[in-house]
Amino acid sequence: MPATLTLTFMAIASGIIYIWTTYTGSRVQRYLFKPLTTTLILALALLLPAPVSPLYRGLIAIGILFSLSGDIFLMLPGNSTFLWGLASFLAAHLFYIAGYVSRSGFALHWLILLPFVVYGMILLSVLLPYTGAVRIPVILYASVLMVMGWQATEMWWALRDLPALLAMAGALLFLASDSLLALDKFRAPFPQRDLLVMSTYYSALLLIAWSIQLPATS
Repeated sequence: MPATLTLTFMAIASGIIYIWTTYTGSRVQRYLFKPLTTTLILALALLLPAPVSPLYRGLIAIGILFSLSGDIFLMLPGNSTFLWGLASFLAAHLFYIAGYVSRSGFALHWLILLPFVVYGMILLSVLLPYTGAVRIPVILYASVLMVMGWQATEMWWALRDLPALLAMAGALLFLASDSLLALDKFRAPFPQRDLLVMSTYYSALLLIAWSIQLPATS
């Protein structure tokens, strides 16, 4: 089995184990498997052959590295670690955006942008009354998150290839994961939070990582 498929299956297995530990496992197990899963996805991004471009691989890999940093900060208790986690994921999204733009350029189609603007405004209207002292960081993060999803969609619209499709699907799953996480933190906890947030998050990272590779041609 190629190393990249092995890493993919290992990441999926590690992610499943992490989600299981959030319900029945120990803190040590959670602290092990959460960053391990993202580390395996980072290794996948670095080892995939035939990248769409070396620059794209580098930008996406750095984005995943910042996501790993965010994972670690969000595991730790306290408001300061939450802000560092937010900053890490904001940096990750900036690198994902740079990766998408490196492939297709910065594009603007109003019909593609509009759904992200509307969704972002709705999400912020729901969250902001409950964000308190972190109101400005939340607005900034949500704005960058929407741009990430928008530019991934613009890339797919421009290129219409499999890597762009995987990147767009990953970006949209990232929006879903972060939206659920924000609603849980700022509004009210909901059942199966870890299952929903982490399954969409790890799926997003895997799809974005796989968007590095050019599809095989016959």
